[in-house]
Order: sequence, then structure tokens, then C-alpha cells
Amino acid sequence: MKISRKKALILGSAALIVLALAGGVSYLALSGGKELKYKTQAALRSALPVTAAAELHQRGVTLAAPLKCADLPGWTKERLRVSCTGTTSDSKRVEVLGSGEKQTAKTYYTILVGGRPVVENATCLGADCHSQEAGGRG
Repeated sequence: MKISRKKALILGSAALIVLALAGGVSYLALSGGKELKYKTQAALRSALPVTAAAELHQRGVTLAAPLKCADLPGWTKERLRVSCTGTTSDSKRVEVLGSGEKQTAKTYYTILVGGRPVVENATCLGADCHSQEAGGRG
């Protein structure tokens, strides 16, 4: 069977495209294709009071004032750690912990109201959960 130059170029190009697609799929499968929603400590610190307040509102908890957040000791560019505090309208203490690991692209959130867990190790809070697949909450 004789293959013309034009057919050889077309087949070679198609083979390269298939290899490139296979490589891309393999990369995404191995890397998980995930990134942290909040890629920096500052971004997490800014977003956490809003997302935590929305999560508490969805659960019927009303805050007396906006949450105040600060960096937790030991945070790094690879391991994000933020803590927020506040009070409910019925004077219960609210504590929120948020963390993110860049290497694994995993986030975890815990909310305590009056010392009791309302949210434990959730992977998202508030409106952030609507942008994830079903079952995004931990």
C-alpha cells in the first residue's frame, strides 16, 4: 500500500494531537486538576468571615456583628491557616477555623458556636458550596 505525502502528514498530525490529548488527560488525572479556591493567606482571611456568616445564616444562626479574622501562628504560603471570632445575637461565642493545603488542594472549615461544633471539617462554606459538585460539604 502506497501512502502519499499528504496522507502521511495528516496521519502524523492526528497522531500528535492524540498524544497531546492523552498527555493532558494523564496530567489532570495525576495532579487532580484542583487548585485552592483561596490561593493566598490574605484571600482566605478576607473570604472566611463572609462565607462563614453565610453558612451560619443558612443554619439559622444570626451574628451580632461581622466576624473578625486573623492569621493563625505557623501559617505558610503552602499551608494557609485563619481563625475568626465573633458573637451570635444571643451572646454565644463563635469560632471559625479555616485551612488550606496547596500541595493537596484541600480545604477544611470548622465552626463552633457556644463551644459546640456546627460545622466540622467541611470542604466549603456558604455560597462556595454552590459552585462545587453536589456533596461538596464535608
